[in-house]
Amino acid sequence: MKHAFWLATAAIALAAGGAALAEEPAAAKPDLAKAKQIVDTVCAACHGADGNSPTSVNPNLAGQGADYITLQLQHFKSGVRANAIMAGMAATLSPEDMRALGLYFAQQTVKIVGTRERDLALAGQQIYRGGNIATGLPACAACHSPEGVGIPSRYPRLGGQHADYSLAQLKAFKAGERGMDKAGKDVNGKVMAQVAARLSEREMQAVVQYASGLH
Repeated sequence: MKHAFWLATAAIALAAGGAALAEEPAAAKPDLAKAKQIVDTVCAACHGADGNSPTSVNPNLAGQGADYITLQLQHFKSGVRANAIMAGMAATLSPEDMRALGLYFAQQTVKIVGTRERDLALAGQQIYRGGNIATGLPACAACHSPEGVGIPSRYPRLGGQHADYSLAQLKAFKAGERGMDKAGKDVNGKVMAQVAARLSEREMQAVVQYASGLH
């Protein structure tokens, strides 16, 4: 029953987000040439020119869902997602720029970083695929897919992501620093905050090690 509840919650969030996207007017074709210029001058230092971050504290954006990246940029600009550095980076971006950047990074190939700790990754595999019935923790695969590619428009790709970055985000969700905006606009982030609240520190470390090696 607990698994059914979480799957239903995720489905509602996905439907709500999909409806919102469907209401948007048709947009002009993304300007990938301009996106590349923005990447080279603004994004590359932290995320790499091809979206593969050179440091584990910054996320890989290569292969990430275009709509998901666009939504996060919107959240940074509006303050729904709090990050001083990214708020500054997103401040001058137009909606068209955000869509173009999302598509640009989505078209890049992620370089799978792999796992550093095999035993942790094996434990994480159980959580990722089956959750934890005892604590009502749903399987990560339900929203992020068994292969870690996510649901492109709503839930991010986890496969190939830096474990250090993923761990930091799980901690932020659990602490209420992410996904619990007062305006309630981060619908899917709120779902993730509720999920992270059920994860122990050890489970977090295990699942990010496993996810980093998915491809």
